[in-house]
Amino acid sequence: MGAVTTPSIRADVKNLNFFYGPKQVLKNISMPIYENRMTALIGPSGCGKTTLLRCFNRMHDLYATTNYQGQIILHPNMQNILSSEIDPMEVRMRIGMVFQKPNPFPKSIFENVAYGLRVRGVKKKSFIEERVVKSLQQAGLWSEAKDRLHSHATDMSGGQQQRLCIARALATEPEILLLDEPTSALDPISTAHIEELITELKKDITILMVTHNLHQAARTADYTAYMYLGELIEFGLTDKIFTTPSDTRTENYITGRFG
Repeated sequence: MGAVTTPSIRADVKNLNFFYGPKQVLKNISMPIYENRMTALIGPSGCGKTTLLRCFNRMHDLYATTNYQGQIILHPNMQNILSSEIDPMEVRMRIGMVFQKPNPFPKSIFENVAYGLRVRGVKKKSFIEERVVKSLQQAGLWSEAKDRLHSHATDMSGGQQQRLCIARALATEPEILLLDEPTSALDPISTAHIEELITELKKDITILMVTHNLHQAARTADYTAYMYLGELIEFGLTDKIFTTPSDTRTENYITGRFG
């Protein structure tokens, strides 16, 4: 067997602290996010997983009392996306997000996927159509949606709606895709669809996912970060984290002795 090569870094979290008012929620977090790999954030409820995820697209800026310290550096242009000089809207265009519950807009399937392009001011009809088709294909939804593109998105099943939300996030060709427990509201068959989709998507895109489902992390993630009480306890290759964790707290969580 040859040496395992470490993939390129797509983003670098450096000494990240985050506060809601006086309350510190993230404590000095540093970790790489590797390109074209899926990184899972695991840990008990309230440990800071979703807070960390939302730092990546500046979702916290929507609330006045939040405060970031530290950096998230996007490679290769080495831009700190937490800098006050960078417009959060620009960050959200570059980093897509899919939430826990499917949240399609009250529009047609086509217009849901085209939405981000229209917000960006894309006018060319043929380009929009091309991106919509490609994004629905990437999200594994094209065969189910191609004959009903102008139907209302809310008429779809829950699993289809979540894949539509993934297609919507992919349409603007994001640099990183954030998934916040994307299958927690779905049935087992829809969950399996989304997991297969993640495995396909990471060939072309860098993915960061919060999950409470340890089996899901073990099945889909290349790298795993275990968080507890706002701290990053351990980060590494998923196989290593799940088989030979180096911190007892990680081991206790993974074996179900805690949390």
